[in-house]
Amino acid sequence: MTTSPAPSPVHVIGGGLAGSEAAWQIASAGVPVILHEMRRDGVTTDAHHTDGLAELVCSNSFRSDDWEYNAVGLLHAEMRALDSIIMACGDAHQVPAGGALAVDREGFSQAVTAKLTTHPLITVVREEIAGLPPADWDNVIVATGPLTSPALAEAILTLTGEESLSFFDAIAPIVHADSIDFDIAWRQSRYDKEGPGGDAAAYVNCPMDKAQYDAFIDALLDGPKAEFKDWENVPYFDGCLPIEVMAERGRETLRHGPMKPVGLTNPRNPTVKPHAIVQLRQDNALGTLFNLVGFQTKLKHGAQAETFRMIPGLQDAQFARLGGLHRNTFLNSPRLLDRQLRMKAMPRLRFAGQVTGVEGYVESAAMGLLTGRLAAAQALGRDLAPPPPETAMGALVEHITGGHLEGSKFQPMNINYGLLPPLEAPRVDADGKKIPPKDRGRAKKRLMSIRAMEALKAWRDAG
Repeated sequence: MTTSPAPSPVHVIGGGLAGSEAAWQIASAGVPVILHEMRRDGVTTDAHHTDGLAELVCSNSFRSDDWEYNAVGLLHAEMRALDSIIMACGDAHQVPAGGALAVDREGFSQAVTAKLTTHPLITVVREEIAGLPPADWDNVIVATGPLTSPALAEAILTLTGEESLSFFDAIAPIVHADSIDFDIAWRQSRYDKEGPGGDAAAYVNCPMDKAQYDAFIDALLDGPKAEFKDWENVPYFDGCLPIEVMAERGRETLRHGPMKPVGLTNPRNPTVKPHAIVQLRQDNALGTLFNLVGFQTKLKHGAQAETFRMIPGLQDAQFARLGGLHRNTFLNSPRLLDRQLRMKAMPRLRFAGQVTGVEGYVESAAMGLLTGRLAAAQALGRDLAPPPPETAMGALVEHITGGHLEGSKFQPMNINYGLLPPLEAPRVDADGKKIPPKDRGRAKKRLMSIRAMEALKAWRDAG
C-alpha cells in the first residue's frame, strides 16, 4: 500500500492579520506552514509596538457587526462561516462599541499568537525576507501589508515594473478613561444601537458649540505637522486620512464625517443640538483606554496634546499614545494579479491583505483567509476557484483583480454593497404590502446579504 507524499510547506511572509489568517487556514487544511515575521527582539516597525502576531496598529475596531444590513458585517459572517481565527479571537476579546465589533488589542493579539505558535503544523520564524523569496519556495503568500520592508518592496517594484507601491497611513491618539471629564461628556452609541456585546452606550461623546468647533478647526489647520521629505509625493490612504487633511478640504468636512452630531442627544441639554461631537471608543477590555474615533493625525506631538485638549471633556486628557504617521503599501493589483491572487509575472507568489488594495482590518484578514485556502488547495493538488462575486469575499477579489472603473487609477477599497452584483430593490414585503421607497434600499441590502451567505456556504461545501 502506498501513501501520498506529505505536501510541501507553504511559506507565509508577514505575521499581521492577513498572514496570521492565511497560516491558520493552511494548517487547518492539513498543510504545513512556515510563517516568517520580521518583528523580533530589537527589530520593530514605525507603527508596531510589540512583536505579537496580528497586532492592531490603526484602530481596535472591526467596524459594524450587522451582517444583514452592513457589508463589513456580512464579511464578518462569511469569515466566521470559514473558521476564521481573526474573527474567533475578535469575538473572544470584544469590548463595548455600539453596533461595531471592537477588541482589546493586547488580548486579541496574544490569543492569535498563542493559537498559531502552538499549532503542530505551523512554524513561526522570526526573520526578515529581504528581496524576493528563494527560488525553491514554490508556494508563497506575501502578506507584508502596510509596512512591507524596503528591500522586499524594491524587489517587487523591479519584478513588476511599477513606479511606486506606497501611500500614507495615520494612527489616532488614545486617552486614559479616568482623565475624561464626565460632567461634560456622556456615554451613548449613535442612535442607541446595541453592539454584539449588547451595549447601547459604548461611545464617549464630547459636544462642541460653533465657537468651539471653529477654534478647533483653526488649531488643526495652523498646528505644526510632521514632515517626511522622502515621502512627499506619496498619496494618503483615503480610508485613514489625518484629521487635519480632512479639515483642509473644507471647514464643514469634519461635521459631516467623524464629528457629525447626529443620532446623539446630550442628556444635560437635550433640547439643544451640538454643532459637532467628538466620539471616543473603548480601546481595551478593562475600559481604561479610549481612542478618538476618526482622529488619525500627523500633528507634531506637542501640538496634538494642546489641540485635542481644546475638546470639551478632554481639557485634562492624559494620553496613553499620541497619533502618528506611517507609510503604507499596495499593488496595482488589476494589472499584476490573477484571480488566484498570484503575481502574473511570478505565479509562485500570492499576495494577501492590504498590499492587494483592500482597505481595513477585516478586508485584509479576509484576503489572507482566501489566499490561505487557495495555497492549501494548490499544495494538495486540488483546483479551487475564488468565492463567487455574489459574496463579499468574492466581490473584493473581483475589485482588486479588475473590477475598478476602466481607465481610472486603481485605489484601495473597503467592502461595500456597491461591489456586489446588483439586485432589484423589492417593492413589496413578505405580506404583499408595498415597501416605501425610503425602506427599499435597506430591504435590498438584506436580500443581498442572504444571497451572499447562501453562495458562500455552497462554495465552502463544494470545495
